[in-house]
Amino acid sequence: MVHVAVGLLLRSNQVLIALRPKASHQGGLWEFPGGKVEQGESVEVALSRELKEELGVDVHSANPVMQISHNYHDKKVLLDVWSVEDFSGEPCGIEGQPVKWVSQASLQNYSFPEANQSIVLWLEQQLS
Repeated sequence: MVHVAVGLLLRSNQVLIALRPKASHQGGLWEFPGGKVEQGESVEVALSRELKEELGVDVHSANPVMQISHNYHDKKVLLDVWSVEDFSGEPCGIEGQPVKWVSQASLQNYSFPEANQSIVLWLEQQLS
């Protein structure tokens, strides 16, 4: 099981998404930024570290939203999803990945890994 910290960076009814590299697992699909929780690391520390490494932002405040366990045919993942309430820095794809701010209402126009579908639904419900 791969434990992943996922950050939902929100501003003005928009959320930040990133395109997964083609060579990676679920490559070519959009995702919410984050990465693996290392052994002995808390989810909060992993989230802050990954968002700094991937996007160049510093997390000041985040709150847990949900956990999603998903079994792909070749890998099991546990997504620890957090809403990033406060951060500094302008997110950019430090590792070369395209990133973009999209409206929560337009998320259905993007292809996400299966495990992310609950996140997309949750974000859409936040608008209602």
